[in-house]
Amino acid sequence: MEQVTKMNFKGQSIYVGIDVHNKSWTATFLVDEIDLYTKTFPPSGKLLGNYLRKNFPGGNYLSAYEAGYCGYWVHEDLLRDGINNIIVNPADVPTTDKEKKKKRDPVDSRKLAKSLRNGDLKSIFIPDKQQQEDKLLLRTRVCMVKKQTSCKNQIKSTLSFFGIFLTDEKIRSHWSKAYISWLRKISKPETSQGMRLTVFLDELEHLRKIISKLTKQIRQISTLPIYNRRVTLLRTIPGISILTAMTILTEFGDLSVYSSLDKLCSYVGLTGDEHSSGDKEKKLGMTKRGNRFLRKVIIESSWVAIRKDPALLLAYKKYTRSYPGAKSIIKISRKLLNRIRYVLINEKEYQLQTI
Repeated sequence: MEQVTKMNFKGQSIYVGIDVHNKSWTATFLVDEIDLYTKTFPPSGKLLGNYLRKNFPGGNYLSAYEAGYCGYWVHEDLLRDGINNIIVNPADVPTTDKEKKKKRDPVDSRKLAKSLRNGDLKSIFIPDKQQQEDKLLLRTRVCMVKKQTSCKNQIKSTLSFFGIFLTDEKIRSHWSKAYISWLRKISKPETSQGMRLTVFLDELEHLRKIISKLTKQIRQISTLPIYNRRVTLLRTIPGISILTAMTILTEFGDLSVYSSLDKLCSYVGLTGDEHSSGDKEKKLGMTKRGNRFLRKVIIESSWVAIRKDPALLLAYKKYTRSYPGAKSIIKISRKLLNRIRYVLINEKEYQLQTI
């Protein structure tokens, strides 16, 4: 009678690099120093987990995929099915010139699997479910504000195109109720020009209602126990509003992940890029890496802070002797970020310094 030996991968690590797409996942499997094969799966952590348990029973399953459109549900799906997964920044995956020029799903998944096996990959910070949802709410408001700005620009370009200018000096503030009322009066839907203005004004009114609703919801969320205390602490820093505080808290998550101010600035994107070769050194300006939502609110808050914090104003004036205003405000942003880090880590209110 023929004896059948049952496979057992106990104590062995099975590395899986996954190239994630909406309709399919391309996965490459590696064991120790052996490159096995690449296989395509439907987008399901359960199916991938069943395949691993069937073909590599008892193994330690490790996987990685690049952060992208799918958020964190793929990660959560894989963890639920017993696969130790990490999400990596696409820019941090080692890539050869050949791989860049011949981009294919099997090549990308194999690259991830090999880098995972070599220990070259580091997971990005993965927030909890509540933070994920609240972060998306804040980002939705940013998106609506951008649309509102675009709508306003379209109204202004229409007025300029037809040579229509505001002559009433009493209506000084643009986009005030009085200004909107004036725009409504001059827009006559029976003409093409008037219809264009009417459509944009209707859109602007609609967007304003949406932004108001989102702002109200964010303010309500800021009173929840998980945010309330930290929002109160952050608001003691000049230039930090409730919306800014909520953006900081939902985008950063746990500040203990960042062991130093430099790492925090790197995550935000308040550092410069550099290209050095031999004795040549070239500064490339602000890095394109970083969290653009955080960078925007920190820089905007810095402009407000220098008008309210004498110490920051003094530092800004000192910087402007050597640098343009735009570069000087980046240096102020790093100082403001240091204040934010101190307040949140030590859970102490910021004490305004007087000169």
